[in-house]
Amino acid sequence: MKKNILTLYMLCSILLISGCSQFDALVNKIPFMNQSDGGHRVEENEEMAENAGEKKEEEEATTESLTLESQFFNEIKEVDGKLVIQNPLNIMALVNKEFALPDHYAPEDLVRPKVPFSFGDIDIEKSYMRKEAAEHLELLFKAAEKAKIEIFAVSGYRSYDRQADLFDIKANQVGEQAAATVVAIPGTSEHQTGLAMDISSRSINLELIEKFEETKEGKWLAENAHKFGFILRYPKGKEEITGYQYEPWHFRYVGIEVATAMFEKGLTLEEYFNLVEKI
Repeated sequence: MKKNILTLYMLCSILLISGCSQFDALVNKIPFMNQSDGGHRVEENEEMAENAGEKKEEEEATTESLTLESQFFNEIKEVDGKLVIQNPLNIMALVNKEFALPDHYAPEDLVRPKVPFSFGDIDIEKSYMRKEAAEHLELLFKAAEKAKIEIFAVSGYRSYDRQADLFDIKANQVGEQAAATVVAIPGTSEHQTGLAMDISSRSINLELIEKFEETKEGKWLAENAHKFGFILRYPKGKEEITGYQYEPWHFRYVGIEVATAMFEKGLTLEEYFNLVEKI
């Protein structure tokens, strides 16, 4: 404080000698007298506080807006060291590397959706889906056709035994650990729920490859599937959360309301259940 008073005294002396014209320039060179930086800091602090407040409100709003009836949450029981879903008919069943379906679970309402398949009209296991999902898949395909987007269903329902065969084949090629990142361990595949469908297009020879995201068909699906109750189940950048590589062809039915909320907020099914409140 004494130093500040002394500085002011010196300024007054200079003022008497040099006149007012030099006073402002001198004042601006003295840190404790220069208010402009302090003003910027105040503005920056206020802006940071405002942004933090908006972010908090946004997070609270996100949590408040996501509610789900208790019946749509997994009911879990530990069986032989595994967390097994006891309500597999739940349309929102969270099936992943943590939560498994009962070993030989098979939905009772499987039907064959009336959509074009990559393998034609052959009546085989993977051409089936649960009734509600199949009906919405038909609506999705009709909308695609209207938009002049040609897509094909490739693989839907997959039994436990079929999944076991696929996993063994991949494990023999690359080892079990590597296989588990691209092929679900039997009992943990969404295909067994009858709610998932792999989709492709002629532009990539009806294959299930990452390049699908670059096609007009893949882009259309990514932007519109939620309108019919489907989510892109394994999105890019969320591999650590889902436990699987990016699959732009794998779509899972969860219902229009939930799919829309997840799409708008950029959530995976795992993230959705971490935010949603049980009612």
